Amino acid sequence: MQIYDSHTHLNSEEFITDVPRYLKRAADLGVTKMTIVGSNTALNTSAIDLAHKYPELVAAVGWHPEDSKDYTPEKEAELEAQLADDQVRALGEIGLDYHWDSSPQDTQRKVFARQIAIAKEVHKPIVVHNRDAFEDTYRIIKDAGIQDIGGVMHSFNGDPEWLKKFLDLGMHISYSGVASFKNAHEVHDSVRATPLDWMMVETDAPYLTPEPYRGKQNEPGFTRYTVEAIAKERETTPAAIAEATYQNAEEFYHIEKD
Repeated sequence: MQIYDSHTHLNSEEFITDVPRYLKRAADLGVTKMTIVGSNTALNTSAIDLAHKYPELVAAVGWHPEDSKDYTPEKEAELEAQLADDQVRALGEIGLDYHWDSSPQDTQRKVFARQIAIAKEVHKPIVVHNRDAFEDTYRIIKDAGIQDIGGVMHSFNGDPEWLKKFLDLGMHISYSGVASFKNAHEVHDSVRATPLDWMMVETDAPYLTPEPYRGKQNEPGFTRYTVEAIAKERETTPAAIAEATYQNAEEFYHIEKD
């Protein structure tokens, strides 16, 4: 069984000094490929560096909504240069975060819309972060139109109604460890309702650790437990979920088949 962690942060301080160990731990659990996701110039740079160093990794670069207050024309020029790297397969993570609200909401919306426009210019899919901002996230993606480039709702935590809305926009749906949480009933409903050919899995490590390790630091290998939780909800095998989501991630990130 091979698993693709479609959204993880090996470029974060929790992992960056010991990446080979975490890659080995992941491989031991069947997690053989990953997308390393950036959120500002420094983390974008480290994501790219890792993708060049390790053949099982590719990168996504973008400006996270929490960092959008620091987005300037100069930072945009740096982002556009990073997007030209052949190991960068998507623009992300971008989006809206009204929970932490560490950047003004109007700034978040402007930076989000601008980055979608850039993604369309360079024809790369988008990786979308949404927290407590369903309405505005949906509206901005719908107004921009992403059918020609594609996108993924990372760590999707909405109900089946929101699921259908984002699927109708042409967005893939990625599930994190939240899918394993006992009380995440709306997410469980969405897991069962998501077409398998539009699903991916992720850790968002070091965040959102799945059961049975909830409360401890997450790591890429724990994608396996999200796969197992989804398989249980859908009354199928982990191997079936792993195979489908692996193929979907390879296609989404334009990775040559093994």
